[in-house]
Parts: sequence; structure tokens; C-alpha cells
Amino acid sequence: MRGYLGIDVGSVSTNLVVIDDDCNVLVDVYLRTRGQPIQVVQEGMRQVEEAISGQNIDICGVGATGSARTLTGVIVGADTVKNEITAHAVAASQIVPDVQTVLEIGGQDSKIILLRDGIVVDFAMNTVCAAGTGSFLDHQAARLNIPIEQFGELALESKAPVRIAGRCSVFAESDMIHKQQMGHPVQDIIAGLCDALVRNYLNNVGKGKEILPPVVFQGGVAANVGIRAAFEKALGVEVFVPEYFSVMGAIGAALLAKSATRGKGKTRFRGFAISDMEYQASSFECHGCPNLCEIVNISVNGEILARWGGRCGKWDTLQKTG
Repeated sequence: MRGYLGIDVGSVSTNLVVIDDDCNVLVDVYLRTRGQPIQVVQEGMRQVEEAISGQNIDICGVGATGSARTLTGVIVGADTVKNEITAHAVAASQIVPDVQTVLEIGGQDSKIILLRDGIVVDFAMNTVCAAGTGSFLDHQAARLNIPIEQFGELALESKAPVRIAGRCSVFAESDMIHKQQMGHPVQDIIAGLCDALVRNYLNNVGKGKEILPPVVFQGGVAANVGIRAAFEKALGVEVFVPEYFSVMGAIGAALLAKSATRGKGKTRFRGFAISDMEYQASSFECHGCPNLCEIVNISVNGEILARWGGRCGKWDTLQKTG
């Protein structure tokens, strides 16, 4: 069986997915990045290899996306390296072919993607403020001593959500504490927080955007049914959450790999042995011009596999393509 591997390495999570020729998900792996993208990618590769062992699956293409996509592409030998916007849009279009709006909220950032007739026509990202992201919700759940898995269900139990200032994570937290001190039930506070975070998302990330149905909600925060309900209330439309909402970026990367290798008959995939190799990352400052770019080296066994980081592309020619 032909398989295509997609890897999405973000600041909070690292996701790996294997799909077949019919775009069915055969394997999905979700790991915490923990600031160690190389080691976590290697661990993910070990888990994928174990999951497909004995199934006669041949990896015929690999795609990388996410904030560490360039690094990941070098390590695994990716056939295609694309940004998160492209990967998430491709995955959403595969599952909901007529999708027009993609809402994506991850661990430390959020984005909105607008598609018309299957083509991305606009997008926006919020990478500055943590309000509304998964890490902020994790922090609030821990502070309230509530498992994050129960956060959304409690929001749905609310009868009278309180109004929380959601424009800033600091203000939101202090406002929640104030509402607790006033004696409001925790369900109403959590529901108010969900409403506030959605309001913040739509006023910042979605500002000026024409949000049309079908609407697909993906990313780790899509697991929170309270946030989904708040989106449906604010937008007045049904919000669809895919089965593999937390690994959609990796699914998109796998789909892109399938497309990139179609008709080629070969892949740049370095094999699962990369999970046991010792990779070294180093950097130096280029003094070729006043930009003083930081150039990153990735080496294995003393051999430089790739360099990147320069604005002019001077060092990119040293990246291996074979």
C-alpha cells in the first residue's frame, strides 16, 4: 500500500499523519513539542514506524509544514515544504470540498483562512497575543483546577454567561478572578470566557473578513465544545469540526506530498532510520552585508545537511537537494 507522510511541527505540538491513495488517515500521532523539535520529530517517526509495521505500507512522499517546517524538511527529506495556511486550506478542502471559511486556533497562535471556489483568497494570523489560544485555555483550566477536557462541557451548562474582558489574556484572567470573587458560578465564568475569546478572535484575526459558510473549525482548541458553541452563537451559522481537527496541518502536508510526488516514482524521504541519527544545530552571523543574518546549520555526523536564514538566499544553495 502506498502511504504519504505529513508532518506539522508547531511551537506547542508536533503532529504526524500517514494517508493512503484514497486520502484515508491510516496513522495519526500527536506529541508535545516541548521546545525540542528535532527530538520530537524523531520520536514521532518511531511511533509512525511502529504503527505501520506489518501493514506493508510504503512511504512514497513526505510533506512538512508548521513553524519548524524547514528544519523538519531537512531532517526527514521532505518532498514538499509549505506554510501552515496552505496546509490547513488543503486539508479543509479535502474534507469539506465547498468550505469557504477556516477557523484555526492552535497552542500559541490563531489564524483565519478564506476560500472561494477552492482557492485561498485571504487570510490573517495572530501570533502576538496569547488570548484565545490553547496555552491560555490550559492555564485557565489549571488555575480553576478543572481538567481541560471538561472545560467546554461546563461552558454548555451555563444559564447566564458573565461578560469577560477578552481583548487581552492578562485582563481576561483578572476579570475572571473578579467574577469568581463576586460569587458567579464557574460554569457561567467559563461560558463568559469562551464568548470573550471568540469575540476577541473575530475582532482581531477576523476583522474585516467576510465569514461565509460552510465554516470549518480546526486546531487543538476545536476540541473545546464551548468555544465551538460560542462561534456558532456569534456567527449564526453551523461550525463543522473535522474528525481529525487537531492534526489537520499534517493531513494537509500529506496531501501536498501526494500531489508533489504524483508521476515522479521517487521520493526524497530519508527513511525511518533518521529517528536514530544524531543531529546537531548551530548558527553563525553572516557579515556579507549590513543585515547580519543569523545562518542556521543542521549537521549529522559532522556533515552539513542544510543552511538557511539569510535574506538574500546566499546560503540556500548549500542545501542538499538529492
